[in-house]
Amino acid sequence: MSDRISALLKGAIDLHCHSGPSVMPRSLNHVEAIRQGEAAGLRAILFKDHYYSVTPVAALLDEIMPGSVKLLTGVPLNNTTGGLNPYAVEHGFKLGARLVWMPTFSAANHIRHSHRKQFLPTKDAMLAPTMLTVIDERGALKDEVKFILDQIAANDAVLSAGHLHISEIWPLFAEAKQRGVTRLLVNHPTFLIGCSVADMAELARMGAYLEHSCCMWAGVQSKGYSHDSLKMCVDAGGVANTIIGSDLGQVGNPSPVEGLRHVIQMLIEIGYADAEIRAMIGDNPARLVGLDDAEPAAEGVLAQTLSI
Repeated sequence: MSDRISALLKGAIDLHCHSGPSVMPRSLNHVEAIRQGEAAGLRAILFKDHYYSVTPVAALLDEIMPGSVKLLTGVPLNNTTGGLNPYAVEHGFKLGARLVWMPTFSAANHIRHSHRKQFLPTKDAMLAPTMLTVIDERGALKDEVKFILDQIAANDAVLSAGHLHISEIWPLFAEAKQRGVTRLLVNHPTFLIGCSVADMAELARMGAYLEHSCCMWAGVQSKGYSHDSLKMCVDAGGVANTIIGSDLGQVGNPSPVEGLRHVIQMLIEIGYADAEIRAMIGDNPARLVGLDDAEPAAEGVLAQTLSI
């Protein structure tokens, strides 16, 4: 089993690596994440920090320690980057960003979920976030969001829904498609986002990728997240629209590579074929971010759907 997992990891892409430095408690820094990724044979790592764009850091690391792992990153549209800020988006793209996250810790949906437990705690107390939403009081998409969608489309980049509620994602993605955005991503749709099985199936039908986080099954909060729940998440959107990202790097959790190994083993135990697992951890994320030499999905994988 260990050798099989190691073989599957070669060429994998982690689109959700939470290494540091960060104001949040992290167990490893970007350099350590790169070295661990190289040792495991990962093809690419996308660095994500909720408080700043790692884009200039990734550009520097790519220059001073070139290696086998391609470094990717994006722009988070939270309070600390100016919120729904087209200037931050433009700056990120000029430095090679591949992705834009709609608000995460600043999202109104995220803040409402934090009334009993603070999600994404920082090492030291910081200013309380101001709620951000992409829709106005009538439920229509805000004009500043439409401008950012045009920027994303012009740069053929990925639009992530961040931590918006599913009710906000529908008008966001509908407008995005109308404006020429072709790369759509929903992170951990069953955590904070509020997606049902039917929602995930509909998102997949409209061309969105659904990224499920290893931290849900391998992290400190994994109690209650079973093989059945993982199978439900994969089958809801189908293998062809599913991505497995680590969402790891937090203090107290496994490393990103360890988390990927854990969930790969679960996928094997559930009964997914190696070609299906490679699609979810390598081919699909490569296709989403537009890596030039992305391999076509295994025969039969693209046809996999779930009847709802």
